[in-house]
Amino acid sequence: MTTILLLEDDETIAFGIQKALEKKGYHLLLCSCIQEAKQVFSPAVHLILLDLNLPDGSGYTFCQWAKKQRDVPIIFLTVRDGAKDITRGLDMGGDDYITKPFHLSVLESRIHAVLRRTANTPDVRHSLLTCGDIQMDCEKLSVMLRGIPVNLTAAEYKLLLLLMENKGKTLPRNRLLENLWDAQGNFVNDNTLTVTMKRLREKLDQPKEIKTVRGIGYRMEDCNE
Repeated sequence: MTTILLLEDDETIAFGIQKALEKKGYHLLLCSCIQEAKQVFSPAVHLILLDLNLPDGSGYTFCQWAKKQRDVPIIFLTVRDGAKDITRGLDMGGDDYITKPFHLSVLESRIHAVLRRTANTPDVRHSLLTCGDIQMDCEKLSVMLRGIPVNLTAAEYKLLLLLMENKGKTLPRNRLLENLWDAQGNFVNDNTLTVTMKRLREKLDQPKEIKTVRGIGYRMEDCNE
């Protein structure tokens, strides 16, 4: 059974999430403060749902602490929808960022997507994808830029993989959102895709291979320069 640690100080929200996820077969560990969450955190926890505004500190603090223990998947659940907050969460290694209020069905889909992306499944594609100076090894789940390893978050890796697999095709934003987070684009804060793309570009040294198709989405293509 998949165990999820929910760190949320709002009892009403925590209760609603607990009941919805338990119906789906998940085991929930409920915590209302960072101190309590540190006490129950263990290798048995498969994923963390993390609020930012907590009575004894910031969710960012707990995220940093948890990631130092091991690379556990983390989804932020918060009312903060600013680009700076999303950027900070994703840069810390957060695997997704959901703003309140949200549909429980969307949360369930995003949890399923994160667990699937971060699991060591046997059906990983054994192929090598290249575009310009960027190379992806789908077997090793690694990315290289001019022969140098690039450390990407799960969301950044998935976004790059979608672009590489569809090289030469323009991918609309709603399609990227659906594939990245398994939810309909209108339920997702569009800032998440924008921030993830921004960080991906920065880590890849602003590659000319990733094109912005204004008003539509993005396209990846080889540059003849």
